[in-house]
Amino acid sequence: MISKDIKRIKESIRERIWTTLEKNQVDRFPKPILGRIPNFLGAEKAAEKLSNLEEFKKARVIFFNPDSPQRPARFLALKNGKIVVMATPRLKKGFLLLEPSNIPRDKIWQASSIRGAFKYGKIIEDLEGMKIDLKVAGSVAVTLKGGRVGKGGGYSDLEYAILRELGVLDDSTPIATTVHDLQIVNEIPMLKHDVPIDIIVTPNRVIKIKESYYPKPKGIYWDILPKEKLDSIPILTKLKSRLWGRI
Repeated sequence: MISKDIKRIKESIRERIWTTLEKNQVDRFPKPILGRIPNFLGAEKAAEKLSNLEEFKKARVIFFNPDSPQRPARFLALKNGKIVVMATPRLKKGFLLLEPSNIPRDKIWQASSIRGAFKYGKIIEDLEGMKIDLKVAGSVAVTLKGGRVGKGGGYSDLEYAILRELGVLDDSTPIATTVHDLQIVNEIPMLKHDVPIDIIVTPNRVIKIKESYYPKPKGIYWDILPKEKLDSIPILTKLKSRLWGRI
């Protein structure tokens, strides 16, 4: 199956999930969910289940996506004293570092939003020397084999690839996602740069992928990285310059 066919299939999966969530009236603000990592009814319950997992409890530093359905999990991480590293939207500003000790207790919910994270966190690009203990990704659809599809921009996979290049996580770092049960599908075709999921948490259950069906990317595949992404994401340009000694 060629890459073009896989992209078409993934888009079909996204459209089906967005429609299904809307028809079942489990979609939630921000709307419309079309084109987004969809927020869903029960996101708080899923976040609570995630926070009760040993992978979450033992983590000192947790990396998060910036999307709405994972905000309750970001809140619980900060509330429980975890250092949170959050991707800025489209990686335009790199990453945000949020340290609970710098956030007033009554402002933690505010700090878990994108705007609040910019207010109470600090922009960082150099994560070297840090260890990410858990990565939480947003998803449009997932499979019980660990397959995942996002909203189509490829930023979650790119975040992971950058973190691998920086050496702050590796194959053993668990990757979790919180989704509605309706977002679990039978099959998702995966490409070599696609990052699989280890833990799926819904409002009703926790699913741990016992054996990895897909290999995790080892870093950035520069040969397939679109030039527009390299040009629009400063951290990529700097990382490429550092790794290759040239831009």
